[in-house]
Amino acid sequence: MRKLINLEVNEKQLKKNAQIAKERNIRIPTLEQMKNPKNSPKIIKEKLKTTGLWDIDPVNLFRITWKNEPLETGGLYQDLPNYVEIPSEITGVKARIFAMAGKFFPIGAHKVGASFACLVPRLITGQFDPSFHEAVWPSTGNYCRGGAYNSTLLGCKSIAILPENMSKERFQWLSKVAGEVIATPGCESNVKEIYDKTWELKRTRENVVIFNQFGELGNHLWHYEVTGNAMNEIIRAEAGENGKLAGVCLTSGSAGILGCGDFLKERYPGAKLAVGEAVQCPTLLNNGFGDHRIEGIGDKHVPWIHNVKNTDMIIGIDDIDSLKMFRLFNEPEGRKYLQSIGISADAIEKLSWVGISGAANIISCIKFAKYYELTENDIIMTVLTDSAEMYQSRLAEMESEYGKYTLANAALDHGISVLGLRTDHVEELIYQGKKRIHNLKYYTWIEQQMYDVNELNEQWYDYDNYWGRLHQMGPEVDQLINQFNYLIDN
Repeated sequence: MRKLINLEVNEKQLKKNAQIAKERNIRIPTLEQMKNPKNSPKIIKEKLKTTGLWDIDPVNLFRITWKNEPLETGGLYQDLPNYVEIPSEITGVKARIFAMAGKFFPIGAHKVGASFACLVPRLITGQFDPSFHEAVWPSTGNYCRGGAYNSTLLGCKSIAILPENMSKERFQWLSKVAGEVIATPGCESNVKEIYDKTWELKRTRENVVIFNQFGELGNHLWHYEVTGNAMNEIIRAEAGENGKLAGVCLTSGSAGILGCGDFLKERYPGAKLAVGEAVQCPTLLNNGFGDHRIEGIGDKHVPWIHNVKNTDMIIGIDDIDSLKMFRLFNEPEGRKYLQSIGISADAIEKLSWVGISGAANIISCIKFAKYYELTENDIIMTVLTDSAEMYQSRLAEMESEYGKYTLANAALDHGISVLGLRTDHVEELIYQGKKRIHNLKYYTWIEQQMYDVNELNEQWYDYDNYWGRLHQMGPEVDQLINQFNYLIDN
């Protein structure tokens, strides 16, 4: 059985990496500090007081946490993550839906955490040489932004790869941060084209290291440790005497974030993990294909790091509903409509935290609540990967295509694409359904990406050992980070 996350140390290169970090005044946070950022070193917190949330500064590695104060500059940490409860007047269901906000990470999206957990183990073991290697970040959007950001902070060269039809804001941002940006054909669902480009780079450049978010188990581990703990703190704060966790509903991009569902199901055995995807590309539901507009979801394959055996439900989401909810929450007339139905000003302001994939996550929660006939005692957790800031060009495109947004549009969109949601395109998974989805990994990962078929079988037939070992690796990673920081300081 292979090492799930390779932590084998190259002592000679490790010392060189520590020296580079020392010269750049870099210190690396542990997973434990990301869960409990108030335990960060005092010198770090002092510097954060004069550093902008989105600044390209190594100290912002210590802002890779769900608990940043929602301030553009000088903020420290708060006791609970940034989150919003989506009002029942909006959702039309009794269940309480809580969504954690990715907006207040350094790149405005939580993918900066996932990419950190892929790059840092290579650095702190000496497997990656910043003076020679280039870090390649294949992505359907925010992950390559996170990878480029972390690479820059950690003194590494970066190459970002993403589909050409992603939002203009992503490309504009990457042009200022990434060393090189490569646009591949297609949209969010064209993942294979991204993979093909990584193979081309591997054949033509000897110094590239591919950090494939769909196959990097560090992505899963970061969400298991950091996102899972953050969600659990919200549940404990909000549950009261009768509240209980009914489930976690998340769309599957790289599937890394599904690791938080593993964490919560261990602590709340009755909870379920539901995975959303676009009905225009029903890969998990129907072995399907197609194009869609929910940016950030990769399709036409099952990610290697998706723990399929622990997934209870697949929920199909129409991208039209996601776009209409996004517009309802972020257009001025949409906000006037929400105010007219009794939504508080504070809640309306926080709805700007909802991007297109965040809207898809909320829709999956609503369909989940309707399917299981949940009550006001039931809690559903989800995340808002990024915010409306990444999609202002999409709002302009929709206005050009459909016309100026009006109160009547808002009422229609709310009635049809939110209150009118049904439980169609939903599959509650039994054993054979899970096995069908797991088996789809073979075609992408064994036939195309040259992964080990024995490990594929371990994921299923040696389930407790495989995923259990991965979930216990956080302290090992933290120990190596502490040792690396010691080398920097001495």
